[in-house]
Amino acid sequence: ATIVHGNALRTDWEEIISKDYLDYILGNPPFYGKQYQTKEQKRDMKLIFNNVTGSGVLDYVTAWYIKSAAYIQGTKIKVAFVSTNSIAQGEQVGVLWNELFKSYNLKIHFAHRTFEWTNEARGRAAVHVVIIGFANFDVSDKKIFDYENIRGEPDEIKAKNINPYLVQGDDVVILRRTKPICEVPEISFGNQPNDGGGLIIEMDVIEGFLEEAPEAKKYIRRFVGSREFIQGRDRWCLWLKGANPRELKSIQMVMERIEQVKEHRLNSKRKETNELAKTPTLFGYISHKDTPYVIIPSVSSKRRVYVPIGFMDAETIASNLCLTVNNATIYHFGCLTSEMHMAWLKYVGGRLKSDFRYSNSIVYNNFPWPKEPSTKNKNLVEKRAQQVLDIRAEFTDSSLADLYDPLTMPPKLVKAHQKLDKAVDLCYRPQPFTTETNRIEFLFELYKEYTEPLLKYE
Repeated sequence: ATIVHGNALRTDWEEIISKDYLDYILGNPPFYGKQYQTKEQKRDMKLIFNNVTGSGVLDYVTAWYIKSAAYIQGTKIKVAFVSTNSIAQGEQVGVLWNELFKSYNLKIHFAHRTFEWTNEARGRAAVHVVIIGFANFDVSDKKIFDYENIRGEPDEIKAKNINPYLVQGDDVVILRRTKPICEVPEISFGNQPNDGGGLIIEMDVIEGFLEEAPEAKKYIRRFVGSREFIQGRDRWCLWLKGANPRELKSIQMVMERIEQVKEHRLNSKRKETNELAKTPTLFGYISHKDTPYVIIPSVSSKRRVYVPIGFMDAETIASNLCLTVNNATIYHFGCLTSEMHMAWLKYVGGRLKSDFRYSNSIVYNNFPWPKEPSTKNKNLVEKRAQQVLDIRAEFTDSSLADLYDPLTMPPKLVKAHQKLDKAVDLCYRPQPFTTETNRIEFLFELYKEYTEPLLKYE
């Protein structure tokens, strides 16, 4: 045995062992996400990825994939790494696997989907990992190991091909898009104050604020982020777009807050924020239209079967911790809050820790909506979606966090969602989907059908 102590990313592997004598490369490289990488590790990443576009979002473990891919070119060497499951989810997939496919012609031979892994070290922490085996040649005998219980034993599934999301399907990667691939309303970020707190009025001060400045009431609107929307919390903001300057000058408390915003922006180290000091009455970023809209929280607990999504009235301001879809219909709401859309989110979307993280450019803009559904099926989705909203409305004292907790979700709401799921499924095809894997494989095929003409055009 030859043991070398050093930085594997800065070592020439052929100096240690010739490719001619090697059959396998395997290991458990360091996992550090982008926010946890040291300066030296960031330099390692820059060295390995050599300015690959978007590589700044990648976990440290991905450098071993590139290093190995370059090393095994022209050989029959097989590679397998234990890795953070984030490299098979969200934006990391598009960056990493697009490079591995295009530059190194890799093929995935086997994959263990997400499971919980611990070790015997003192103070050990359980992590959610995947194992991916690959080479730069193809094989016919591919296997996926699926964990119904992430702490249990896997079921083995034979596959014709394994894509980077670790499901059976063509080697497709989902890249960021600025527009939806289907003809649906566009999605936007919510509104970002960038105000140092000057434009935000918290629940514990709103009463005193209005007592001292009752004339400011016309400028106060409900302000909703992911937490407020899901947990039913109250928060407000000063919405001064189009406000009369003379009126504002007459309200001392409002003027003090405007001054606070200006000072915050002037003291920022960012030039863009400094520029915003010229308009201290306005949010730093405004996307709000004075029309009702669908609201999607940017982060939601992994425990929920469905991400709570809903409609907001035109007066409510969504924060930048939510996404908004203007001009969305009850049909769009129904599809977005369905099991089909949840399957897409689980596999394509990123995660914050292990919670769902919704992305406009990856999840929504790439979602394959039903292809030419019949009027009958669309009407059924609308009917079932309205039933979901009506049942929610019956529980006036319960938040969406209460209603969508798997332990406390009302049976009638569960049943309404199941009916909605079936209605949405019928918009895709008459045959039922038996498993989540069945759904995502279908969606990847539909995605390919939608995007191939776009790629040819580009």
